[in-house]
Amino acid sequence: MAGGRPRAVVADDSHFMRSVISDMLEGGGIDVVGEARNGRDAVDTVAELDPDVVTMDVEMPEMNGIEAVDRIMSENPTPVLMLSAHTDENADVTFEALDNGAVDFFTKPGGEVSMEMSRLEDQLVEMVTNVAEVDPAAPSGGGTSTTTTPSTRPYVDNPTLLVGSSTGGPKMVERVMSELPLEADFRVLIVQHMPDGFTERFAQRIDARSDYDVREAGHGDRIGGGEALVAPGGNHMVVSNYHSGRLRVKLTDDPPVNSVRPAVDMTMSSAAEVITDPLVGVILTGMGEDGAAGIKSIKAVGGRTLAQDEETSAVFGMPKRAIETGFVDEVLPIDDIPEGILQTARAEVT
Repeated sequence: MAGGRPRAVVADDSHFMRSVISDMLEGGGIDVVGEARNGRDAVDTVAELDPDVVTMDVEMPEMNGIEAVDRIMSENPTPVLMLSAHTDENADVTFEALDNGAVDFFTKPGGEVSMEMSRLEDQLVEMVTNVAEVDPAAPSGGGTSTTTTPSTRPYVDNPTLLVGSSTGGPKMVERVMSELPLEADFRVLIVQHMPDGFTERFAQRIDARSDYDVREAGHGDRIGGGEALVAPGGNHMVVSNYHSGRLRVKLTDDPPVNSVRPAVDMTMSSAAEVITDPLVGVILTGMGEDGAAGIKSIKAVGGRTLAQDEETSAVFGMPKRAIETGFVDEVLPIDDIPEGILQTARAEVT
């Protein structure tokens, strides 16, 4: 791309959708250099045209989006944005595509498609532009982690962990939670920018990959040590009460903050107001500035703050904005973030 217009390939089995998406991208300053009718066509088109980014439908004939992503990442690594219908089945296969190397996903609207897509045009263009800048060969975690080193120090009582992420975040959140030992006894609140219908599946995936009891948050939910809540798509998750090591959240449909709902800032700022025990806030990969104000709130009450580094972030927007506040204690690669979190939970030996 080298500072020019991103070059995109649009893959969708619907001629109408290919046309709508291509028109929107072209109108937003993205050159659509090719279109594909199915996954096999997408693999061949990427090999021929070497685009900066691919928008990939999930369900297509002959070869679906999951298989196509796997082939593209093994043969011609290219950033891929999945376009997923808003259904439970598509939520499952969309996460499979992320496992295969896709950077993120965008949900196709239902109903009157052309009108709905027009309303979401700016969001789609921004996301495709950001995904086009991702280096598919960049480190993404999975290397040697320092968290496996046992600690001789006891853990502090009642620590709370707040994690915020967006583009490229699902795999990073899963990575961090899989390395978090249960004996640290965190209460964990996770805000991942993700639409309704996907956050429940996301919580189930984290639950399966970590020692913590993880679920999608419901209004009025309470959690104690060893438990985690994921903010549901379409709702802000606010800490409303904290007593004896247990915290309670409420869900609100207040207007979006930083153009998103759920917003990391809402969760982090409310936690800083209510929770009196040790706090640690972490901002992972994502576009935009959500989380910067939340990090300042956590730091203002003496909490510890971390941000993912640029090298291991798919999109360095959110971490960069948080770092620019001057209130981030450490900037770490994804593999070192679990250990950074645990430093908060370890009591000083006197």
